[in-house]
Amino acid sequence: MKDEKSREAMILRILVLEGSANVFVLGLKTLVGFSTGSMAVIADAVHSLTDVVNNIIAWIVVRESNQPADREHPYGHKKFEMLAVFVLATLLATIAIEIAIRSLTRDTLQPRMSSWGLYVMIVVLIMNITIATWQRRWAKRLGSPILLADASHTFADVLTTIVVIIGWQLSVRGYPWLDTVCALGVAAVILYLAFGLFRSVVPVLVDEMAIEPEELIAAISVVDGVVDVPRVRSRWVGADRAVDVIVTVLPALTTVESHAIADKVEHLLESQFEVADISVHVEPAH
Repeated sequence: MKDEKSREAMILRILVLEGSANVFVLGLKTLVGFSTGSMAVIADAVHSLTDVVNNIIAWIVVRESNQPADREHPYGHKKFEMLAVFVLATLLATIAIEIAIRSLTRDTLQPRMSSWGLYVMIVVLIMNITIATWQRRWAKRLGSPILLADASHTFADVLTTIVVIIGWQLSVRGYPWLDTVCALGVAAVILYLAFGLFRSVVPVLVDEMAIEPEELIAAISVVDGVVDVPRVRSRWVGADRAVDVIVTVLPALTTVESHAIADKVEHLLESQFEVADISVHVEPAH
């Protein structure tokens, strides 16, 4: 429990620090975008706005998802974290479509050159690389899906900012249409990121299997005392696996002996498959 609280505190601290940096980056991009008239830079600023919104959502959800199981949520609150990632993916997809529509429907205007703006965008790029690398390292260390999703989002900022800087510089040199192309490129990257997040969380939210049932049955069947495995189910609870299984044993066994077999099955699932939530139901073999 103490380790879990320390993990939660560290995740919240990382989100606060990263959120503060994202607000600063958002301000810089917005300033450069409106002062130069670059739609690509403005689109990149909107992308950073989603970073800030995500940090706020993530901070709230991490606090909620680590609450212990209660009467209303007997299986705990771990799926709140996955739900937050789903909300972020939806937000990203909406923003991407909006950027694409605005880029295609506006008049093609040549952005203005700004030496100080270019330096600011380079500073923003360095900040994003540092933040994404730092957050990804902590996400893996803490085993946090929401931190990993947030780090991927920040890494997308790195890619889009590079494209935006190149497109902006080429457009001010006589190719204004490139600014629109780069804005569409930013939208495409954001949409691709949203798709990746949907692909990672939807299986969890719809209770897709966490472990191949045939693999579980094969492992459980060799446990001493197990006659058959008529049913086994697995699913994800946040980043953890949950398994419920029915095993049959010889009818002549006592309750204590049957319970001992169930304990062996639980130990197997914990050690071999790293299952956090296990339910073993024992029935007499027919």
